[in-house]
Amino acid sequence: LLLLPLLALAVAWSYGQAQGVLKQSPLSITKRPTKTAWIECKGEGISNFQSEYIHWYRQLPDKAPERILYIQSNQIIYDDNSYKSKYNAYKKGTDICIFGVYDINSNDEATYYCAYWKY
Repeated sequence: LLLLPLLALAVAWSYGQAQGVLKQSPLSITKRPTKTAWIECKGEGISNFQSEYIHWYRQLPDKAPERILYIQSNQIIYDDNSYKSKYNAYKKGTDICIFGVYDINSNDEATYYCAYWKY
């Protein structure tokens, strides 16, 4: 059976200076085809995390990162409507955002990032 690795990294920035940190786990995920992968993004030092916009990006091998969606509270805005059946996100508690990739296949092998920034 085909096993697919999904790498997860976190970034946070604010005009060159981080105002908090996002930590993703697990850092690597292997799933069988058709299963769902869940990535957790934990905010540290981010006041009012539930109100902050958390962005999720995917970077395919040899490609530039592309944003998939962003979420504030539990309102999700997808960059492409076709992503609605493939990806999901929700916030849990006071400092966690969960991102899901449904129906895993070989095209999903990528690096996934959560990010936020302050204006």
